Amino acid sequence: MADHPQRTDSPRYKASRTLMHKLVDTTGDWTFSPGPYQDHHGGGVWVKDHNGWMCLFLPLGIEWSAQFCADPAKVDQVRQFAARVVAAFPDTLPGYASFDYHDGEELLNTPIQSAEQVANWTDSIFNASVPLPAGTHSGVLPTAAGYHHYPKPIVDIDYFRFDDFNLFVEDGNGLSVAVVPVAPRGSGDGRVRVLAAHPDSPYAKRLVTPSGGHRPEMTGETEGPAVKADGAVLPAGDALAQQAFRLQQPMPA
Repeated sequence: MADHPQRTDSPRYKASRTLMHKLVDTTGDWTFSPGPYQDHHGGGVWVKDHNGWMCLFLPLGIEWSAQFCADPAKVDQVRQFAARVVAAFPDTLPGYASFDYHDGEELLNTPIQSAEQVANWTDSIFNASVPLPAGTHSGVLPTAAGYHHYPKPIVDIDYFRFDDFNLFVEDGNGLSVAVVPVAPRGSGDGRVRVLAAHPDSPYAKRLVTPSGGHRPEMTGETEGPAVKADGAVLPAGDALAQQAFRLQQPMPA
């Protein structure tokens, strides 16, 4: 995914970004800490309960450059979802106001029917609201894997994996490959499964494709099965498996 094109920050975006920074500064358990943070258009919604502020994720986030193909009716479904979420946390809108953000109620209560209203939603606290360090936002391997360039299911792993397991490893040409273990921790099984690979890496050929890469005829009730995934599993002696586990110590007997 490409980085943002050059643009001028809208007043709504500046207000959302300011509020986002104030809210994340109140938390001590933000998953993507520490900062400094950039403001990701990721579909986050900040709510307040009796323990304080937390950021939840709506079903869809709208990147700034994607708003120009956004159907207002579909974005309005996201607005309605956000309104239900915020209604369940009645301290949220007064909390926004206490930080001098006063657009929340209007945005939640205004049906989205035009491109201008899509733009307002896109740059609001209900979409442009996810605090991410620069690398997590738009980093490129081998330095960092950012959500702008890598699939969310892969990037997410980097934030819940054991610290002594290397998710991102490099092939003999220095190209990045993402791998995960095939067995539970402590099993003694040193094999790994390839989840993603640079397209020029020879390991990319090991990735599983539905029905051998051919798109099957599908109905509403069926989908093409994936081919057998043995090729994506690397033996314990493979250089990538060795890299993945190199920080781990043997489990005590």
